[in-house]
Amino acid sequence: MHTVIVGGGKLVYFLCRSFLAKGYQVTIVNRSAAECTWLARQSKATIVLGDGSDPRILQEAGATTADAVLAATPNDEDNLVICQLASLRFGAPRTLALVNDPDNEATFQKLGVTSAFSTTHLVSSLIEQRAGFEEITAMTSVAEGKVNVTEVLVKPTSPVVGRALAEIQLPDNSLIGCVLRDSEAIVPRGSTTLKPLDRLVVITLPENHGQVLRALTGDDT
Repeated sequence: MHTVIVGGGKLVYFLCRSFLAKGYQVTIVNRSAAECTWLARQSKATIVLGDGSDPRILQEAGATTADAVLAATPNDEDNLVICQLASLRFGAPRTLALVNDPDNEATFQKLGVTSAFSTTHLVSSLIEQRAGFEEITAMTSVAEGKVNVTEVLVKPTSPVVGRALAEIQLPDNSLIGCVLRDSEAIVPRGSTTLKPLDRLVVITLPENHGQVLRALTGDDT
């Protein structure tokens, strides 16, 4: 997989390192000569010096053959232009943009960016979803952030202890997909009764995530 990343700083460096560790081919575009030199010394990525919003530079970076183009500059306007050029001019199948102003996230997606992510929204969502829920041991987002998959510990004080799944009323668009009990993974049915120290793999939407966790843990926060 070939990924073109436009931007700089520690975020781009760590993304690059992560992608390279997965075996991806990575090209970084950066307009700072000093930063390009540093990135070239620190990684095995291909480094291109220039403005990523310039079509000639994007072409030089291999946007025509890239599987994904990620725009991660500090300027939202540049990130949008980079993604639109990559998609419309060079045919990149996936474009991703860092959105510095969270109000621009929906606009980017309406204008054709495959995935737009705001660090503000990501951090605030993590705080909201994890605060007060010490029973949560793992959480991840799938389907481009449209679905949350969370592992929840059933404590002895949980309101769902001793109840069958059919008796537990969860919000719409939520599901207990698996029960981990001791070393056994159980695909639950309506008659499955929850026990203390069970670990539940819970599938939710972002908008009902907190409500589902409160129903399972009894926490009010």
